Amino acid sequence: MTERSPESLRSALQRLALYGGGFLGPFGGGVVVSILPEIGDDLGVGAAAAASSLTAYLLPFALVMLVSGTLGARWGRTRTVRAAYAVYLVSSLACFLAPTLPLFLGARVLQGCSNSFTTPLLLAALAASTPKKRLGRALGIFGAFQAAGQSSAPLVGGLAAEIDWRLSFLVIALVAAAFGLIGIPDAARDEPGAARPRLRDALTLPVLRMGVVALLGWGALGGLSFLVAFRAEDVFGLSPTQRGLLLTGFGVAGILTARLVGGVIDRIGARTAVVIGAIAGAVLITAAGTVSLLAVVAVAWFAAGAAGQFILVGVNAAVLGSSGPNRGGAVSVVQALRFTGNALAPITLTPVYAISPAAGFLLPAVLLAVAAPLLMPGDNSSV
Repeated sequence: MTERSPESLRSALQRLALYGGGFLGPFGGGVVVSILPEIGDDLGVGAAAAASSLTAYLLPFALVMLVSGTLGARWGRTRTVRAAYAVYLVSSLACFLAPTLPLFLGARVLQGCSNSFTTPLLLAALAASTPKKRLGRALGIFGAFQAAGQSSAPLVGGLAAEIDWRLSFLVIALVAAAFGLIGIPDAARDEPGAARPRLRDALTLPVLRMGVVALLGWGALGGLSFLVAFRAEDVFGLSPTQRGLLLTGFGVAGILTARLVGGVIDRIGARTAVVIGAIAGAVLITAAGTVSLLAVVAVAWFAAGAAGQFILVGVNAAVLGSSGPNRGGAVSVVQALRFTGNALAPITLTPVYAISPAAGFLLPAVLLAVAAPLLMPGDNSSV
């Protein structure tokens, strides 16, 4: 057996880290989902107040991401990604140590801001180092790692809460440190002398339409994990670990199907894939929010994870498969709107759920089924 050279091993490790970095966004945002009651008890607030930690992370994450792709391309991908991981490490340790809710929320804001510079730059780097005919499959692998973050976050949070919920933030800090040390592949770095990217090149109508699709898709699917957790406690009386296991199904389905979905998108096109995901997702979250059998809820939430990959990978493929002058900025805008949907879901749907639990699920289902197919541009639209 031929041994790999140190350079070959380094390149393979960096490629793996490029994919693995995709899991930090959903992991960092979702690690608190299954442990909101425990966080509230420890910090002396109610579960509803603790739920603001979701928005404290996701809203600045989304807002800063509007410009982070463009700024990161100007500063250099490698330098920016390493600096972002360093700040993420420090802010995660601050979450671990925070004695009060305001300090905890402040650390979550810093987490979100720093992570906004990794996701779009990693996606742009992936597109720059992958042949276009295999881009869908590569994005599917990236989506699988994001799904791994989505699936492992509630479980890690729930398991940590059995001892101390703060331990979950030590896990985040260690992962950020590892990815920062590894860096990104040489082939994915910015080309010397490349044109200075401009934000206005990313703010085109097709990009904004795809961004709204991503907002609806992720806000109405992955963004509903907190409602599934609330319903799991209110209706089925599940413990933190049991809630974490239930929520993990969404991400596990994404891990298992994301690469396959990417290959399908290479064949059928991004728009068709998004429409399939939107309609199927609407049906599945309706079942997860209205059916009174725990087994049905678990299966529906699991399958919703696969539907989410059709939307997420489809939108990413549509943006990164274009020949626009600022693809990094374009994917940054789309991802910003995607996570805006995730950030707004708790503060907009929690009051609806309090009035009518079923309506908390039915409202996003209707929006997803109707608006997403209408807004998604055709595969030949210019980005």
